[in-house]
Amino acid sequence: MVSSFENSLLEELEKLKEENLYRYRIVLPQKGLKVLCSNNYLNLSNHPEVKEKVIQILKEFPAGSGASQLVSGYTLLHKELEEYLAQLKGVESCVIFGSGYLANIGVIGALFGKEDTIFSDQLNHASIIDGVRLSREQKFIYPHGDIQTLKKLLEEHRHKYRRCGIVTDSVFSMDGDIAPLRELNLLAKNFECALIIDDAHATGTIGFSSLEYFGIKPEGHIIQVGTFSKALGSYGAFVCGSKVLTRYLVNKARSLIFSTSLPPPVVSASLVSLKVLKENPSLISSLQRKAKFVKELLIKEGFNLGVSLPITPIVPIIFGSEDKTLRVRDCLLKKGFFVQAIRYPTVERGKARLRLTVTLEHPLEIYEQFIEILKKCV
Repeated sequence: MVSSFENSLLEELEKLKEENLYRYRIVLPQKGLKVLCSNNYLNLSNHPEVKEKVIQILKEFPAGSGASQLVSGYTLLHKELEEYLAQLKGVESCVIFGSGYLANIGVIGALFGKEDTIFSDQLNHASIIDGVRLSREQKFIYPHGDIQTLKKLLEEHRHKYRRCGIVTDSVFSMDGDIAPLRELNLLAKNFECALIIDDAHATGTIGFSSLEYFGIKPEGHIIQVGTFSKALGSYGAFVCGSKVLTRYLVNKARSLIFSTSLPPPVVSASLVSLKVLKENPSLISSLQRKAKFVKELLIKEGFNLGVSLPITPIVPIIFGSEDKTLRVRDCLLKKGFFVQAIRYPTVERGKARLRLTVTLEHPLEIYEQFIEILKKCV
């Protein structure tokens, strides 16, 4: 018998179906199916050195860490990864988190309270949005990339609060555009704010970091958040900045303090991926060239890619209608290509899209085949 509680849930699920917003998981891998929506941009999750190291570490370490970092879950591997990452990022210190979501809610929650304020880009990732919502600080949401409006908000409100943070994605995960970091950094300095940058989709795609891409020197007010789970092909996240910052987070970030630390094999995979990338920086330029080629082909065929920039591997193919987006996705799936439909609330209503990603896993011929099939499915 279905309970009244379950009935209330079923009613909401039916409404989602009526609005073409119902979601379900597609089991992968499937033989013959070409997945073109992965964030494994550099294909490092399949790199032989990464896999071999994980196998080796499994023989030497437990499969899990067994505790949080502040209990007994902080090993030499964790410390080595943090130090190597800090070296690559050109900062004093880094600290590892369990995921990008945990990093963003942990950083924002630890650094800002009821006496503070934060200014957040309208199109920031859900983990940033939730971090802002869960914290007790006053928040201001500025229109996407709108420096002038942000400046006006800072002029009007900054003086009322103790600490101030400006938070933004660097590469936006659904649109493939890039935040105006030079201008944001200047505002952060002028108004004595921290600048929190989520580099999840920037690390390994536009450089080792978005700061490197813009030629911005890391300074004490800049906080770099990122993940190992995108271009680096592993799992987990990091926060990089000053030693003062990381010491503070180890003491105050609840999502770090009260979460079991990353398993040693996962840590080793991230470390090897970073080393492979450092030794082969041409992987980034190869990805960028491929992304530019694929986007040019799609634009030539008349597809709407919105504001996506040629340099990023994120390719939003915007249809607007949820119904049409789902029909095209399902048609492609039958033809052997999986590109997921992205709908509200992940993107705004009326901006439903297929989120194609360009990776080094597939040769250009696969993307050319995809575009030919896509034309027939639309």
